[in-house]
Amino acid sequence: MLVPVMDETEFWALIDSSREAADGDPEYQADLLIDRLLQLDPDSVVDFARHFDARYNRAYRWDLWGAAAVLLDGANDDAFDDFRCWLIGQGREVFEGALHEPDDLAHLLDDFDPRADGDAEDLGYAADEAYEQLTGVETPDLGLAEPPSEPDGPALPLRDTKALADRFPLLWTRFRKAGT
Repeated sequence: MLVPVMDETEFWALIDSSREAADGDPEYQADLLIDRLLQLDPDSVVDFARHFDARYNRAYRWDLWGAAAVLLDGANDDAFDDFRCWLIGQGREVFEGALHEPDDLAHLLDDFDPRADGDAEDLGYAADEAYEQLTGVETPDLGLAEPPSEPDGPALPLRDTKALADRFPLLWTRFRKAGT
């Protein structure tokens, strides 16, 4: 059994410090996160990757995909992957709150611009980039269970605006324009 080098509190501290320093810019946050990970030893970077991937997999849920579809005015597979990275990048309170009830993102987010927010693909690669820079080799297998092949929970009709508005009334009211 592997003994973790980085605990959950340290993981979230790295996420939070990089987000705050980047002033919410996901690309800059990824760059800052890489810089912070480069200050750690390779085992800590692998632990960070485990924490990140475990949360990324945990967020593979229909209800979160529906919330992403509301916020982004539609979300295909790739957009939802990038949204999950962005959601982790928002920090523990937003991430855990969204997992508890995705419609609560209406209260958890200060603002949301679908042209600038919701896409943080580079955050998902930060640990791999840092590990490769530190060691010269690719990140080893993280020893996590295989990612789910299908989202968890009951499927949602992601293109049915009425169904999305009914399921996510708070998000719909706050972030969608009238008549859409």
